[in-house]
Amino acid sequence: MASPPLKVTSEIGKLKKVLLHRPGLEVERLTPDLLARLLFDDIPYLETARKEHDYFADLLREKDIEVLYLENLAAEALEMPEVRQEFMEQFLDEGGIGNKERRFLVMKYLEQFSTGEMVVKLMAGIKKNEIPGYQITSLHDRSTRDYPFLLDPMPNLYFTRDPFSIIGTGLSLNKMRTDTRNRETIFAEYIFNFHPEYGDREIPRWYSRYEEGSLEGGDQLVLSPEILALGISQRTEPEAIEKFAVRILTSDQGFDTILALKIPSKRAFMHLDTVFTMVDFDKFTIHAEVEGPLEVYSLRLDGEENLKINQETSTLEEILQNYLGLYDVKLIRCAGGDPIDSGREQWNDGSNTLAIAPGEVIVYDRNYVTNSLLEESGVEVNLMPSSELARGRGGPRCMSMPFFREPVEI
Repeated sequence: MASPPLKVTSEIGKLKKVLLHRPGLEVERLTPDLLARLLFDDIPYLETARKEHDYFADLLREKDIEVLYLENLAAEALEMPEVRQEFMEQFLDEGGIGNKERRFLVMKYLEQFSTGEMVVKLMAGIKKNEIPGYQITSLHDRSTRDYPFLLDPMPNLYFTRDPFSIIGTGLSLNKMRTDTRNRETIFAEYIFNFHPEYGDREIPRWYSRYEEGSLEGGDQLVLSPEILALGISQRTEPEAIEKFAVRILTSDQGFDTILALKIPSKRAFMHLDTVFTMVDFDKFTIHAEVEGPLEVYSLRLDGEENLKINQETSTLEEILQNYLGLYDVKLIRCAGGDPIDSGREQWNDGSNTLAIAPGEVIVYDRNYVTNSLLEESGVEVNLMPSSELARGRGGPRCMSMPFFREPVEI
């Protein structure tokens, strides 16, 4: 069977196909009491967030990029009744709906909807008062009587970068750090197991959502057809990187080195791509605050499946020059490293760019200091509105999962 249209061998190759999720009711179900539980710092205004996201999608289409939507692919993957049933059972298991009576009521509620409607309902979460016949009977019900949801909403879904990654022609189906987000990966699991376009293909798997160690897509960067960068971060564990490394380095994909960058464990530095992204062959954005404490390790094969791990002692510029075979590397610092401007713009993902071609990026318009520096460095900058989307602590790269990029020689 022909290979599926999945291929990502760089961060900057011309983007041709990308997966998004248009924010839905799940965002509007955030309350101040739920922010910490659902990993948000603020409550976006849904109507404006959708307009901003639609602008983002239209901008991509104007650049001749095919836009796919998570909710649509998931619904298409679940059209067979037995697959839909299996999905619902798994989703309720992982959502904590174990009580027999409660589970029966939720299943009965979901059965009235089309597959597409059911997917949207599950993404939005299910409130207790939506379920006909729901009564407080069990000890669990009594002890959580003041909590409004039977199934939590999933407001982080519009950050499609994290639950899985296309690397080479394979799939890293990631294990998220928190239970709150790990349910997001169920959608990807069913898409790549049962969707008509992907389910029957032999797609290499670099990681599994059932692994013990957490690994998230914001910490996975494809620097070249040979070099990957992974972040040791608040959300990705070094043990997971080692497992991932052995699998992909022993494959026939051509990758031979992983650079593991350890970044400070802070909310503003959640993933590697919140502080470091590639924008051109020799240009990278970076938040200056991570440069000092940054530790870089190289992972290569020493034997058939043995990893050789070395700590790199050169500057980040020198490390990138060496491994990417470049004469020079330019680090474009968020807001030029100014402590006030960079602190503000980093909070709003000034370093999180989406490269759509070599030297061309999409960025949030609010980070005007960093954006000016990108332009001064010869990078073509496409601005998108960001007053509400930025409240989720993620930028254009966070909100996009490339399925296909044209190859480039770096």
